[in-house]
Amino acid sequence: MQAKDLSETVCRVCGRDDGSLLWDRHGVPQYVICDCCGIESGLGDDQLSKVRENRGHWVAQGAPWDVPKNRPAGWDVLRQLSAVPAEWR
Repeated sequence: MQAKDLSETVCRVCGRDDGSLLWDRHGVPQYVICDCCGIESGLGDDQLSKVRENRGHWVAQGAPWDVPKNRPAGWDVLRQLSAVPAEWR
């Protein structure tokens, strides 16, 4: 029986997916900082309560980009949030 691949490239907090590996196939965080919400994988997104708290704080602040120059033209926060994996909503 093969182990489940736990790789993740979608930010658990904001739904951004730039292809960066945030969690490896064994479920180990890679400590990558999201350009959008600024959360570091493994530090602010390892428990559902933290994910929800960080998402709420980020949205309450107006959903600012941590690295504004990387914000795509026509960016839609609601569309991006819809990409948050179901288990992290």
